[in-house]
Amino acid sequence: MSEVTQSPSGGGRFLTNALEELGLIAMWQSSRDVKFLCAQRFVRLFAYGGSTLVLASYLSAMGIADDKIGLFMTLTLVGDVAISFFLTLFADSMGRKAVLALGSVMMACSGIVFALFGNYWILLAAAVFGVISPSGNEIGPFRAVEESTLAHLTPKENLSDVFAWYSLVGTAGTALGQLVCGWTISSLQSLHGWAFIPSCRIIFFAYAGVGAVKLILTLALSRKVEAEEKQSESQQQGETQPLLADSSPSQGPAAPKSKKSIFASLDKDLWSLMISLFILFGLDAFASGLASLSWMTYFFRRKFSLPEGELGTIFFFTSIISAASMLVASSIAKRIGNVKTMVFTHLPSAICLSLISVPNNLPLALTFLVLRACSQSMDVAPRSAFLAAALPSDKRTAIMGAVNVVKTTTQSLGPLLTGILARNNMFGVSFIIAGCLKVVYDLGMLFTFAGKEVEKRKQAAQENDEEGQ
Repeated sequence: MSEVTQSPSGGGRFLTNALEELGLIAMWQSSRDVKFLCAQRFVRLFAYGGSTLVLASYLSAMGIADDKIGLFMTLTLVGDVAISFFLTLFADSMGRKAVLALGSVMMACSGIVFALFGNYWILLAAAVFGVISPSGNEIGPFRAVEESTLAHLTPKENLSDVFAWYSLVGTAGTALGQLVCGWTISSLQSLHGWAFIPSCRIIFFAYAGVGAVKLILTLALSRKVEAEEKQSESQQQGETQPLLADSSPSQGPAAPKSKKSIFASLDKDLWSLMISLFILFGLDAFASGLASLSWMTYFFRRKFSLPEGELGTIFFFTSIISAASMLVASSIAKRIGNVKTMVFTHLPSAICLSLISVPNNLPLALTFLVLRACSQSMDVAPRSAFLAAALPSDKRTAIMGAVNVVKTTTQSLGPLLTGILARNNMFGVSFIIAGCLKVVYDLGMLFTFAGKEVEKRKQAAQENDEEGQ
């Protein structure tokens, strides 16, 4: 790779620049643990994508009303809040591998229960205490632990590229899971004469199998993923300052490690940062809950009578578009910063979301769906990089976990409201509300953090210039 980098030829330089812009060089140079973490995210989101495509339809086929389906999704997310908060808060002390392994076992157990039982309350218990994603997105303790681990395994200059690929492989996994699930169910029904419910149960058996694969990938991680292996004490001290906090010289030698709660040791600036993140990310998550992937697929199936195979194909292509757009976001973030990239790419998708349910013809509704997909996920990698840089390394896992808990808590309120609206023949209103709330979130992020990030980037550039002189 170094030979290509040093090549004087124009073609070699162009290839190197292209690979750098796409983040492929950063991924190639990343450690084996980073690659395993990305592989875990791929297989996990593959399972989430498949199960989410049929979850609402599966519950409906068993005679469950729309408002009870919404309650099911809400209680599932509430259960995830409690489990995720506990596991991420103590992940560094329990061991990150142990937490990821436990989550994999819970995921496999949930799939088995969904495949073997049809009782509403048994399924609800499995969803609440296990790992079933009603949204097609992250659920459980995985993401907070993995992102914190990636942050300390990756050099700062490569962090945005690694997070971009981490996000991309997850979205690609969701897309492939939807495609495979949709056509598997269609094939079982059309070619083998299976009923819809038994066909869905095959999907949940596969879900359990993916949980087992994820467990194997977790056990393959090295001890370098653990927090205590991260750095020496002196290195930690320099990395502890959050990106958006005011920089000031050290006030003497480091104090001994406190045994009290990690949140009790947060300073005023960090608390202010956390509260802002809680409010804004919570608003965005609530909007996402109103228009989750399960509700979106169910909406298109019910309004336009689309079979699972066609649904899987549609959402496969929209997810692939979302995944490809993430690489563009990484390149933009290097030039204008993470916050502005988050906002300027997310705003168009929010507007398109609010318009999806308006048309009564399928082509126009699909047009808005595709336009939304073009920039829907472009904010994911910059947001992860923004959080990783903004938070002190020794508290990053716990704070990221707390942020995810707030997001899941607010997101859990959305499905219940959508279920009530759907039962009262106002399904599309939930998408309009969700789009408007996401616009408010985007503007809030821009006004709250964009100026601070610009100041920090200028300060870092001045420090680099001074060191170079």
